[in-house]
Amino acid sequence: MLRAAGLDFETSAAHVDEEALTASLLAAGQTPRNIADALAEAKAVKISSRLPGVTVIGADSTLALDDGTMLSKPESPEEAADHLRRLAGMCHRLFSAAVATRDGAPVWRAIGEAKLWMRPLSDGFIADYVAREWDSIRWTVGCYEIEGAGVQLFEKVEGDPWTIIGMPMLPLLAWLRATGLAPK
Repeated sequence: MLRAAGLDFETSAAHVDEEALTASLLAAGQTPRNIADALAEAKAVKISSRLPGVTVIGADSTLALDDGTMLSKPESPEEAADHLRRLAGMCHRLFSAAVATRDGAPVWRAIGEAKLWMRPLSDGFIADYVAREWDSIRWTVGCYEIEGAGVQLFEKVEGDPWTIIGMPMLPLLAWLRATGLAPK
């Protein structure tokens, strides 16, 4: 998304134990929204601490069912099919957070929220979809890429597409322009 927006940047893996951090935050009663924010911050702070004077942006997303239950990225095609069966015919919310840090401390953050209504799906459709799309959906919290074949799963969507894809881009770009880190 950042490259498509015309930004130059480098990437670096933060190597944050997302599962352990998420479990800890859930145990402390944190909401899926706050967990997305905390994960994005943890990634950015870890890298920013090693790169003095450099602005680092971390991002993460969480998916919550209406009852507050969070789903994580699937570890197998079978788990992806299970997730899709749980989501089918229901509404869920996606929270996508971006946190900018400098010298190991947050300097800016934004959290986007989208609501998505998945249409009812047959077991046959789910099996075919997962078999066809597994290589790309295995990295996604909702087992779909809405910018691709995943759009077929939905009957209604509320929220900006960038939040759904994984980052609150419009607020991020506005901040980058305001701070001189992106062209005005």
